[in-house]
Amino acid sequence: MAGNKKQTSNQVASTAAKVLRDKDSSQAAKKLAASALSQAGNGKQTGAEMEDFASKVLRSEKYSDGTKGLAGSVVSQSNKAR
Repeated sequence: MAGNKKQTSNQVASTAAKVLRDKDSSQAAKKLAASALSQAGNGKQTGAEMEDFASKVLRSEKYSDGTKGLAGSVVSQSNKAR
């Protein structure tokens, strides 16, 4: 299984924390933010289910650029073999 050593950057982690604290953030944004934060500083990889969700967000026109940014971060930390 090919590993992926990418981690959530400090900037993305900060953005994710703000999304989680914002009561007006969408459920999708909060789900992606939680995933991004869970991968900050520990080398964990995005799971297949979250990778699929983030991929759908990136292909959709209904999500904001901020939500898509989080989705991109989550996808970039997925298993290279998938």
